[in-house]
Amino acid sequence: MATVLEPKKLQDEESTSNTNLIHLSNPHLEKMKGDILYHFDLGTETHDFPAMFGDVKFVCVGGSPSRMKAFTQYVAGELELGDPKDDIANICAGTDRYAMYKVGPVLSISHGMGIPSMSIMLHELIKLLYHSKCSNVIVIRIGTSGGIGLQPGSVVITSRSVDASFKAQFEQIILGKSVIRPTELDSELAQELHQCSKEINEFNTVIGQTMCTLDFYEGQARLDGAFCSYTEEEKMQYLKAAYEAGIRNIEMESSVFAAMCNLSGLRAAVVCVTLLNRLEGDQISNSHDVLVEYQQRPQKLVGYFIKKQLAKN
Repeated sequence: MATVLEPKKLQDEESTSNTNLIHLSNPHLEKMKGDILYHFDLGTETHDFPAMFGDVKFVCVGGSPSRMKAFTQYVAGELELGDPKDDIANICAGTDRYAMYKVGPVLSISHGMGIPSMSIMLHELIKLLYHSKCSNVIVIRIGTSGGIGLQPGSVVITSRSVDASFKAQFEQIILGKSVIRPTELDSELAQELHQCSKEINEFNTVIGQTMCTLDFYEGQARLDGAFCSYTEEEKMQYLKAAYEAGIRNIEMESSVFAAMCNLSGLRAAVVCVTLLNRLEGDQISNSHDVLVEYQQRPQKLVGYFIKKQLAKN
């Protein structure tokens, strides 16, 4: 099978420009009369994208629709753009695939679970931002993960995403060929977020590599799935090797997120809380209340960052 290596596209090329526009690399779109974003239930022939989304400067994405709604309500209160208790309309209410909420310059979208669901959402999000003529947009994934060598509740800001072989790449089969795309994330943005955590000073935050897997069980070396073909000793050797390689958490979306944001010229970051230390076990055993508080930590960090950026600008 042939392998095609794709370089990192526009994040570096456009970093010298004061206006960072969204980049699409698809000449076929220019020939289309209209563009239907099917999984968002939006379309350029039926909706005024610049009017609806032209002021967006921050896009926050996460797996759960309810979590993204809660984040939007939290940000509304932090930016004094509404009562956090107020209900916020789901822009994608016409579909059950994704949920989308907006308050001021902040757009929040659920992405589901795993690389395929994230990829579909990102294709349509990137086109939405392009059709809306947005510029200088920052995209941040906020979510949960399994930690490696970290106490539960620690927050990991991803420096780069690696696959299950510890390679900083995202591989996709296109027309029968293996296409490799880089998965580095914006280092300056990561440092800015880390500084925000220091200023909040409420929870441990580190910058580290994130392993992105294709599966929650065997792909993450768990012993508690329906199938398991390895020993506990082999599992521990693998996870310890991951820690030695600089990996601090495991999730299932960061590689395609990093790759696609790089291709479109978007500044991007991944901020995930760890729900457990995988060196100590496989199952999440903390109480619901503790887990809810953990899940609020990335929201609090990113909300603080957005408020700081808007005050600065």
